[in-house]
Amino acid sequence: MNDALAKMYIAGAWVEGGSGKTQAILNPATGGQIGQLCIADADDLEHALASAEKGLTVWGAVPAWERGRILKDAATLMRNRSAEIAQLMTLEHGKTLAEAQIELVRAADFIEWGGEEARRVASRQFGARDPDATVTIQYRPVGVVAAFSPWNYPVLQASKKLAALLASGCSCVLKPAEETPSATIAFLQCLIDGGLPAHVINMVFGVPSEVSSFLIRDPRVAKITFTGSIPVGKLLAAQAGKYMKPVTMELGGHSPVLICEDADLDSAVDILVTRKFANSGQVCVSPNRFYVHESIVEDFTQRFCEATLKIVVGDGMKPGVTMGPLANLRRLEAVEGLVEDAVRRGARLVTGGARLVGQGFAFPPTVLRDVPEESDLMSVEPFGPIVPIVSFNSYNDLLRRANATEYGLAAYIFSRDEKRQRYLTDRLNVGTIGINDIPAHTADIPLGGWKESGFGVEGGIEMTQAYLKSKFVYTKNEAWKPDQVAEADA
Repeated sequence: MNDALAKMYIAGAWVEGGSGKTQAILNPATGGQIGQLCIADADDLEHALASAEKGLTVWGAVPAWERGRILKDAATLMRNRSAEIAQLMTLEHGKTLAEAQIELVRAADFIEWGGEEARRVASRQFGARDPDATVTIQYRPVGVVAAFSPWNYPVLQASKKLAALLASGCSCVLKPAEETPSATIAFLQCLIDGGLPAHVINMVFGVPSEVSSFLIRDPRVAKITFTGSIPVGKLLAAQAGKYMKPVTMELGGHSPVLICEDADLDSAVDILVTRKFANSGQVCVSPNRFYVHESIVEDFTQRFCEATLKIVVGDGMKPGVTMGPLANLRRLEAVEGLVEDAVRRGARLVTGGARLVGQGFAFPPTVLRDVPEESDLMSVEPFGPIVPIVSFNSYNDLLRRANATEYGLAAYIFSRDEKRQRYLTDRLNVGTIGINDIPAHTADIPLGGWKESGFGVEGGIEMTQAYLKSKFVYTKNEAWKPDQVAEADA
């Protein structure tokens, strides 16, 4: 299938782009080419923006109730086509088919939720301080949105952005990740088949820095939304700030896990193994830094490592595989570098630690003990199946270390003591905390990061707020009096 061609969607048509340039699409399970991706040039981006500008008017003319129906119909199509789309995702990303199908169900939920929220965007009116006046607060779509979605959850992350901006009445130029185009293309086709008019969404691929720079500086773009790393997020936010354009940023995480002496170890190990190695560890809210009380650290480490040995690493398309390869060579090399740095600084490798030769970009579950605080692994988001386990005996020191990074996306506490849970929760500087579990981000939850992990939220009833602008209308009329009517009639 290495001759398959992934096209762009501009002005209501699937197109190859004017430059004729393409980029290889690889299968992470083998490292071999499975297709090609069309790359946009400046003319393609101009065409996409002109289309999106038209789409803003087109979508604005569709009643909110009908916009909601279109999104809900698209969500139904996503669920009906999930088996087919999951195969595309697994081929390009590497995650297991089961993980891909779960992602699609969650993505459909976001689109359906957006369909419901579309019908709730309403103006409000109330009396002014002057008894002869009224105040109206109108909410209007912010305009054309430039949206950038990542490769780790190619459909889910795109769905969060599209659900919110479409519910708000915006149009969009979407640039998904070049590594995983096909599932996102199939997702967009569900929106089209659900009734989304031409021009409302335009999808392009290209050199990321060139595409983002072109879109952000164009005056037709009113808003930027991005999911990805902190360094790239800062760069895009700085570019947007130059033009006073608002941003929504869901950036990196390096979530600490606080495993207290009274934790239920059976439950903690089961939950942490399942969630840490989901998506091969390529999750922004993945549990990353394991701080275990010194009285249970040996027991926890043994149980955790034994559980990791049951994970079957391989091609996500094959039955029985429970963890796929990393998504690309860049990620594999980064993970290897983090392990090498930690060991060089004195960490003890307990299990894993080396790529699986002959299996594409596969890397096994890896556990390290006594990882020095100054090692890269403790300060850089690993985005892979690596677990550093560090013991603690002081809760003040634990909190200092847990809060020591630039990240503030999530943290997890395992303890049966409610007072300890509250104490730690109040002192962790993050936007999401899981206690005795690691929650998934569902459509009804507003998720956002603290510190450098982002700005704004995605999901919940708050999802549309960042895509709306308000207009204050003050109306004063002479008070109506019954005798005025009588005089007029006379």
